[in-house]
Amino acid sequence: MNVKPDFSKGISHAQTAPAFLSIWDMHAYYGESYIVQGISFNVHEGEILALLGRNGAGKTTTLRSIARMDDPELRHGEIWLDHQPLHKMKSHEASQLGLGLVPEDRRIIPGLTVEENLKLAQIAPPIGWSIERLYNLFPRLGERRLQEGVTLSGGEQQMLAIARALARDIKVLLLDEPYEGLAPVIVDEIEKTLRVIKEQGITTVIVEQNAIRALQLADRAVILDTGGIVFDGSAAEVLENEELRSEYLAI
Repeated sequence: MNVKPDFSKGISHAQTAPAFLSIWDMHAYYGESYIVQGISFNVHEGEILALLGRNGAGKTTTLRSIARMDDPELRHGEIWLDHQPLHKMKSHEASQLGLGLVPEDRRIIPGLTVEENLKLAQIAPPIGWSIERLYNLFPRLGERRLQEGVTLSGGEQQMLAIARALARDIKVLLLDEPYEGLAPVIVDEIEKTLRVIKEQGITTVIVEQNAIRALQLADRAVILDTGGIVFDGSAAEVLENEELRSEYLAI
């Protein structure tokens, strides 16, 4: 079993050879609650990484810290994207650098159609993801382009949330519980799309309670337990290790 990487004390991750997305000694808090307690891991360009653990392990806190959201508070540590210091940036600066977060509640904008949601997010002029290319990736959205986004089904809203992130020509896609409340057939569709996105070179970090589905999709896995890393290795290794799954994922 691979465990938390042993970074040398006193040497920042910037002084080593950072991966495409690197998290080094991250400590994050909600108020006085110490949630993420000194974690370090790398994500390689173009791979899918599953960030797993039981409820309360710190998964969403980690994801929001990487996205540089106002909460939680990052009190120590470094986050690097393509050699750029995310830990020194605000969320809008991280977004401009190519990082896209799809939160658990999707945050579709009321009163706007599918196409208006996409156009509002799209950079101008679009470099890689035009509206028509997004509709090719998500045909259902093309069929409902004039429908108000919040009236879509849960699965269609998730597709819209992912498409909206892609519209910003992102390098890294962060997904928080993308399968929650969705029928297996819709999960199949979303996974198929995520594999296509991977083929386009986009790096994905997925937080998901349906650990088996996430592991079957992912190249690698990082497992958190009470704010620390207990496993960092291949997704296949977790699928094959019943003891590991039982102890840390309850499956």
